[in-house]
Formats: sequence, C-alpha cells, structure tokens
Amino acid sequence: MPTMPGKIALLELLKQEGVRVMFGNPGTTELPLMDAFAAERDIRYVLALQEAPAMGMADGYAQASGQLACVNLHAAPGLGNAMGMLYDAQKAGSPIIVTAGQHEQRFNFTEPLLWADLPVIARPFVKWSEEVRRLSDLPRAIHRAAKTALAPPTGPVFLSLPGDILTDSEDLDLGHPTRVAHGIRGDAGAIAEAARLMAKAKSPVIIAGDAVPQGNALQELVAFAEALAAPVYDEGMATRAMFPSSHPLYRGALVRLPAAIRGMLDQHDLLVSIGADLFTLSLPDDVDSMPEGMPVVHLDTNPWELGKNYPAKVAILGEPKTTLPEMTQALLALRSGADAAQVAKRLEQARSEGISSLARLHANAEALSERHPIHPLSLMQTIGRMLPPDAVVIDETVSSGANLRRFLKSDDPQSFFGMRGGGIGWGLPAAIGAKIALPDRPLVALIGDGSAMYTIQGLWTAARENLRMVFVVINNYSYRILKQRTNAMKGLAAQADTYVGMDLDRPRIDFVSVARGLGLTAYRATTLWEVQDMLEAALAHDGPTLLDVEVDRSWKPV
Repeated sequence: MPTMPGKIALLELLKQEGVRVMFGNPGTTELPLMDAFAAERDIRYVLALQEAPAMGMADGYAQASGQLACVNLHAAPGLGNAMGMLYDAQKAGSPIIVTAGQHEQRFNFTEPLLWADLPVIARPFVKWSEEVRRLSDLPRAIHRAAKTALAPPTGPVFLSLPGDILTDSEDLDLGHPTRVAHGIRGDAGAIAEAARLMAKAKSPVIIAGDAVPQGNALQELVAFAEALAAPVYDEGMATRAMFPSSHPLYRGALVRLPAAIRGMLDQHDLLVSIGADLFTLSLPDDVDSMPEGMPVVHLDTNPWELGKNYPAKVAILGEPKTTLPEMTQALLALRSGADAAQVAKRLEQARSEGISSLARLHANAEALSERHPIHPLSLMQTIGRMLPPDAVVIDETVSSGANLRRFLKSDDPQSFFGMRGGGIGWGLPAAIGAKIALPDRPLVALIGDGSAMYTIQGLWTAARENLRMVFVVINNYSYRILKQRTNAMKGLAAQADTYVGMDLDRPRIDFVSVARGLGLTAYRATTLWEVQDMLEAALAHDGPTLLDVEVDRSWKPV
C-alpha cells in the first residue's frame, strides 16, 4: 500500500468516484486541499466568491450532468452560508459530496474560531453526514459517501474533513467504488392491479415528477401516456423536463395552490403519478387538493413519497425507465377491440385539447405583445421563439414565468431545470454549474430581480470561466410574489394598499453596471424588439452576457 498524505488521497479517491469538477470557496481550514490542487491536473477547481453560489453551482452541475458533483465549503460559517442551496439540492435529489474543512482535531476541544459540530448542522438536509476522524477511514468514507449520494433516491451527502486528516500521511488502501444498480422493476402483481384500474378509467390524468427525467424515461412516459390517452402535468415544483413540451398531451406545470389542483382533478376519475409528489403546496387552503375518493396509482423511486399525503390504491416502488413499459404492456393487454376504439377517440380528443389550449396561450401572449412595460407572458413567448432547439433553460422566474415551458422547445431531460426546493437564489449559480456540465449546448438562465441579488456574485465565476451563456434578469423592481400573497390574505396591507419590504425601486438596482463590474457583457431592454436583438447577440457572444429586461410591475388580480 502506498504512503501518501490525506490531501492527495482525497483527490485520488474523488477521481476514482468520477469527480472531475470541484466547486468551492476556500478558507484557512481548506488550505491543505488547495495546496494539493497546485499539482492536480484531472480535477477542475471552480472558484465561487461565496459558499451559497458554490453550492448552487454544484447542484446545477449534478442535475445537468447526471454525475456525482463535489463542493468544498469553509468551516461552520461556510456551511451555514450554503444551507439554503443545500436544501434545494436535497429536494432536487442531486448527487453531491458536500465537504467542509474543520480545524485539526487536537485543537477542537478548545472550540476555536469558526469551529462547530459540522455533521449535526448538515444532517437535516443530506442523506448521510459524518466527520472523518482517522486518515485510515478516509477511503471508506469517500466511497460510502459516493455510493450513498448516487443510490436511489439520489441526494447530497456531507463529510467534515479535519485539517490533520489532510496533512497526515499513512499507508493507505484506496479501495474501489461501489454502485447500487438503478433499474428497479416494479412489482408484477402491483403492475397488474394498476393496469386493471387504468383500463376502467374514463378520464385519467398523469402527473409526472423528477424521477422521469432523472432516469431518462421521457419516451417511456410518452408511450404510456398515449396508451392511457391521458393529459400530462408536471408536478408543481418542476425540477426538470418531465414530459416533452411539444407533445399535445402536455399541459404544463400544476399551480401550487389546493383550489387550482382540485379544480383540475375534479375533471378526472383516476390520478396516475409517475415519480411526482402529491402535493408540494405554497399556501394552505380550506379546499383539499385531492377529490374525495379519487383513486391513485403511484410509481416512484422513493418509498417515502408513496402514499405520503394521500393513500394510493396501488403504490409501486420502481424506476420509470424499467417499469413504465411493463405498465403500458399490461394496460394494452386488457383492452378489447371496442375498448381500444373508445381510448383512441379519447386520445384524439386529448390531443386536440392540447393543441387548442396552446394556441389560446399564444394568442393571449400576442394580444399582450404591445404592452409597455413588457408583459411577462409575451416575454416568455418571445424567448421561446428565439431559442434554438438544443437550448437549455434554467428557470427561476418565480412569479413571471407562468406557462414558460409550454413556449419552449423542451423535449429532452437536459433541456430545462427549475428550482425544486423553492429557496431563491438558486437559478443564477445553478446555471453556471449546468453550463460547465453541458458546454456544447446554448444555455439561458431566466432569473427574477429579487432572486438574482441573493447570489449575484456568481456572475464573476461565469466571467472567470468564460462561459458562453445568457442571464436574463426579469426586472419588476419588487418581490412581486410576496405582494400577490400578502394581498390574498385580505388583511391590513390589502386594505391600506401598503406592502412593506417588497419594493426594490428606491434605489433601483443597476444590473447592467453590476454585471459589467463582474466581467460580463450586459444590456438593458425595455421592449420586445430590444429583447429579440439583444438575445440574438448574446447567444452569439463568446462569453457570458446579462440582459436586464424591464417588465410590467402590475400584480393585482384583474
């Protein structure tokens, strides 16, 4: 067994596990690791200016690449800075090894500056959290962390790395990686039972979740949806492209409000959830999302989600990639000729409704295209028309991106990424990580102005790495969604028409100057024509560009 210092062993172990990029922001407790990087040629270190952007970049990279990501944080304050983005990564199921430097163990009993019990801090938001206390355990710790992060359901893990673990040397057996096979096939009996329920349904509906794109199962879901003749909705907090947006059965994302979900489900007699959560909501309501007695068939890779909030008639633990074809086959096998004719008629009607609803959406956007300032719906339509078919869109529009993906050419699992956890500030750094993972695809990040300011320093990393990408800041000079929801409370703010702490207009943030100061090309647009011209130039520019787009500030219900 070779003798090597822990800092070199750490990098060798990460390379064994397939890590090729580490995101981070170093401090004194990370200096041994940074010293090792002086001689490292295979792992790319991407510098962020603060830990929250570093964590968001790792999340975006993990989702876009489908590979193990790694991020290194600085002691207790650094881990604290990253917690909001770590929460988002947990909700998205992103496979990330999160590490943080810790003081040398002989020093820690004195509770030195920046010390805290790091595994305890991280534990609520990761699959596994531990501190490495012996150099001989480092190989086992890294291999266990990687295996756990990548095992279904995937998610982040955390390791605290004391300084002496990295500076000490020892004879080490580095071991080998372990991978848990992902192709879990659903139980045959449950599939048969689900098929019997689906065959009887007259008006089924499908809600698709992130297990579909994570398992590269979009085409399997298309075949299943066509066999069932059912419209398909994205789960309310859509992380990825769950279903091809060009398909006429696609209906967009659920609205995260119980009354809206209930209104949709009341039109159907069977709910089939394919990897979707039921339901992640934004606000409580006296109306329950689920109609009483609604039968549910639920397929997921995570047993926790099955029957979590509503009982399922059939709950199937399995991967959509391997299980959906069997569900489709079982369903088709139960159909008689007469049944098949009725389903064909239902499928044609569902297709026609999808085409008609999309046409109405485009007509609404066209009708608003002359508005000034720009109406968000028309902006989404314009961007959708401008983007090339292989574009990747990162969405943190929050309140301005309604129906965004219906306007996009978003037909593959890597074409769209959204803020699954809801912790704002995610989109800007996640876009940087996604671009590093997908360097050959055009990438546009759509970010609200309030969200952008949470992690604005991430722009510097985009410039430093010379990433060919576009940031579109959708600027309404406010926290628009907070005004909407405060107004809905019908309390003192609504009565006085006064919304404290929700405007960003005194002074207005000069995103163009900020972006240029951080090394980007930047423009301001106030008309759709300017957006078109500037977006075309930005997509052709060899480097990062920011567009500050002023949009309509109105927010009250009409």
